[in-house]
Amino acid sequence: MEIFKKMEEHDYEQLIFCQDKNSGLKAIICIHDTTLGPALGGTRMWNYATEEEAIEDAIRLGRGMTYKNAAAGLNLGGGKTVIIGDPLKDKNEEMFRAFGRFIQGLNGRYITAEDVGTTVADMDLIREETDFVTGVSPAFGSSGNPSPVTAYGVYTGMKAAALEAFGDDSLEGKTVAVQGVGNVAYTLCKHLHEEGAKLIVTDINQESVQRAVNDFGATAVEPNEIYSQDADIFAPCAMGAIINDETIPQLKVKLVAGAANNQLKEARHGDELEARGIVYTPDFVINSGGVINVADELYGYNQERAMKRVETIYDSITKIFEISKRDNVPSYIAADRMAEERIARVRNSRSQFLRNEHNILSRR
Repeated sequence: MEIFKKMEEHDYEQLIFCQDKNSGLKAIICIHDTTLGPALGGTRMWNYATEEEAIEDAIRLGRGMTYKNAAAGLNLGGGKTVIIGDPLKDKNEEMFRAFGRFIQGLNGRYITAEDVGTTVADMDLIREETDFVTGVSPAFGSSGNPSPVTAYGVYTGMKAAALEAFGDDSLEGKTVAVQGVGNVAYTLCKHLHEEGAKLIVTDINQESVQRAVNDFGATAVEPNEIYSQDADIFAPCAMGAIINDETIPQLKVKLVAGAANNQLKEARHGDELEARGIVYTPDFVINSGGVINVADELYGYNQERAMKRVETIYDSITKIFEISKRDNVPSYIAADRMAEERIARVRNSRSQFLRNEHNILSRR
């Protein structure tokens, strides 16, 4: 792999390789862009087949966090860490403490958090060595489980998207087909039920499905049947890449809005939704409630303030559709442009992030 060529393609700032022989730590920190502030992004632990695969994942995820944080209106750049190893077998205290020391050495350019394969307990170990970590135990000032906040953000964004799709942001009487009924989606279903929406649900976990049926009067269907339901809204809340050549022709909805990451298998599938008159709500904007919530920890967590910020997802989704009309582009491109325009505006008055008395880390 030509690493610098790869970094130049999308203006990556820094790629840091961290190794600690005693603990077995092999980590890659990607700092994509710090125009808006220090890079915030979680630490993922995965048993990558090759080191090249780990690097690819780090840089892909790091860039994604830049766009998510910018679109959410946060004064934070984007970054990500991947740790090479099996999260079920290879973890130890020394590993995460060593990793915390590497983060500390970056002097605030990067702030980490929980991600796939890591836990709150792992973040607590990192916190032993650095302050530049969020998502720790509530006893240390964390916001706790982010799922309810993420769900509320998705619900808020869905209402904004409904205004675009139906001319009214009320979800009362709308039928929503929800794919996946995990922690985030269950709370989303609760909000939808309370507003008077009708629910169709599916999940590979039958206990989760039955819970939604019992609590919200949802109709259960088999996983492969969720796409073809007679519904107003499709809410993907499980796997990624589920908007693809096979599923798009089955959709009968007017709106796609859900919590899952990377919903479009390829960019062209966003074009296909547009061509069919289906409103698509870009996932990295509608599901940004979690990162908005943990970012509030940097100020000293205040739930009321965090939830008020999450409510601005409504405005962000509205702005995406405005840009879409302005530039005559699909919504997934408009979302990127919204993030890029904000970064460009700030870049005119700020170069790479340097810690000073005016940024959020110095007010902690």
